[in-house]
Amino acid sequence: MEHNNHAPDEHAGHMIADFQRRFWICLALTVPILLLSPAVQSAFHLKALHFAGDSYVLFGLATIVFVYGGAPFLRGFVREARARRPGMMTLVATAITVAYAYSTAVVFGLTGKPDMVLFWELATLIDVMLLGHWLEMRSIQGASGALQALAKLLPAEAHLVEGGGTRDVAVSELAPGDRVLVKPGEKVPVDGTVSSGETSVDESILTGESRPVFKGPGDKVIGGSINSEGAIEVVIEQTGSDTYLSQVLELVRKAQASRSRTQELADRAAFWLTVIALSAGAATLIVWLAVGKTLEFAIERTVSVIVIACPHALGLAIPLVVAVSTGLAARGGLLIRERAGFERAHAVQAVVFDKTGTLTQGRFGVTDVVALDGETSPDEVLLLAASVEAMSEHSIARGIVAEADRRGLAPLPSSDFKAIPGKAARAAVEGREVVVASPGYAAGEAPGAVVPPALEAQGRTVVFVLREGRAIGAIALADVVRPESREAIDGLKAMGIRCVMLTGDSEKVAAAVAAELGIDEYFAGVLPQEKANEIKRIKERGIVVAMVGDGVNDAPALAEADVGIAIGAGTEVALESADIVLVRSDPTDIVTVLRLARSTFRKMKQNLAWATGYNVLAIPLAAGVLYPVGIVLTPAIGAALMSLSTVIVAVNAKLLK
Repeated sequence: MEHNNHAPDEHAGHMIADFQRRFWICLALTVPILLLSPAVQSAFHLKALHFAGDSYVLFGLATIVFVYGGAPFLRGFVREARARRPGMMTLVATAITVAYAYSTAVVFGLTGKPDMVLFWELATLIDVMLLGHWLEMRSIQGASGALQALAKLLPAEAHLVEGGGTRDVAVSELAPGDRVLVKPGEKVPVDGTVSSGETSVDESILTGESRPVFKGPGDKVIGGSINSEGAIEVVIEQTGSDTYLSQVLELVRKAQASRSRTQELADRAAFWLTVIALSAGAATLIVWLAVGKTLEFAIERTVSVIVIACPHALGLAIPLVVAVSTGLAARGGLLIRERAGFERAHAVQAVVFDKTGTLTQGRFGVTDVVALDGETSPDEVLLLAASVEAMSEHSIARGIVAEADRRGLAPLPSSDFKAIPGKAARAAVEGREVVVASPGYAAGEAPGAVVPPALEAQGRTVVFVLREGRAIGAIALADVVRPESREAIDGLKAMGIRCVMLTGDSEKVAAAVAAELGIDEYFAGVLPQEKANEIKRIKERGIVVAMVGDGVNDAPALAEADVGIAIGAGTEVALESADIVLVRSDPTDIVTVLRLARSTFRKMKQNLAWATGYNVLAIPLAAGVLYPVGIVLTPAIGAALMSLSTVIVAVNAKLLK
């Protein structure tokens, strides 16, 4: 696993080092090439440097620069020629070959004047191109820093628990079922479940969760997270490529490597720009010769056109933005599975939420406690109910006990507990019978057990608390709305996005949740298999739709939507139905990912506009349209301007941060 994670980065590192080495060697050789070039000697009054045979020394140095420094571009030209897709390598190779061939012919007296050799321009062009590639590759590797940081998260060794002690072993030797000891301050070696001990774990770099997460027996931990406090034993569940971290790495790599529509558009633009540049170069040569200019001048104009038209920035415009955005997303717990889906997210007009487990926590929580007898306080009603339900595992019982605990109400001693499935639970609390009952059961047991109209209108689940046959109070429960859901809805509305909710719950429940959160539209009583049809109907209105669900029951709807977003996936990141996976169970991440998508698309458009617009303006200038007014663009200046456009594109992409 480790080899697979680091090999691409090592290869990129070797390529960066290679371009760096070629640049410095060629730059060193360029100094004597400049000093020995007749044009430079004439311009800077360096004729004293002239000596017999210096043109052959100049030829030798330039040949080294052409062969050694130009090798990456010549090899790239061969690859493009074989693929029958001429691109920027074709342009660079053509420019340096034309300059080298012409200058060689001048040195050996085949054509032109000795002071018209272009070796110095050839050398400076190759220097600038090597520098541009070196800087580009460093930028791209820097944009993939999130991947490198993730790949380095796993420790090399783990404390394997054997018998009564531990033994340090390589993480690669661990297998599912093994138990490992994780001490305070250490990283969890691989994914697993806590078997003993309690602690808080820092998962921020993995999931984006800023707060330490409490972990106790039965809780899952992620490989690479940091154990903050207590020692824990962990039973290993996943190793190798099945671990959360490995899946994250694979998802981000695929997202960065996948091709999107915008990238294909950029590639087509680069192809046509290459065709136009070569055609414009040929036309420039022919026109200047036709109007009586020298071959040297015509070739210089041609070389300038070809060099300045290199779609270098265009080729970088999309990939670098994608590398930066997917890296940023991964660090924030936003995993982009499909770049095409993420790219569509910029145009989302409506977000459709599954209710349970997405906008809500998928568990019952107490919303209201009402005293009915005029004698008992709401807290006492809740305390008696919790004292009965403390022995039950029912979801309603857990909600009541949790609310009592939140209010600091410790259950009273109880005995003779008895559950009547679907109807009631009863026990003796402090020697008096207390019953927690459904409305139907309570109505037959105690007069006055009538659901308050306000709670009935909200579609709450209501239970009655009876003491010795008398209704003393009612407790209303509902699926607890996540605290972040309102913030998420407000954030989406501020972006002009319509918010829709799908739920299998009743009309009353759906209406209450929609009103609480400010949902624009909701559909109640929708079965899981019907959710995809609802998405289809919304799309038929001409609306670009994102569906947000748990990635399991909502799989068909996620697949049907223009953008499928799985939320709260935890360690199950390989959800085939979603385009984007939000690791944290936090609806506000939906706002974050859509804002990132909009920013990414905006950067892509800016880079494409700059790269293509630059070439549209620069090619005529390089061809010599301003020559009559004394403005001449040499190939070296053309190369410098081309590299400047590349730097601008790179910096613009980096500004996403």
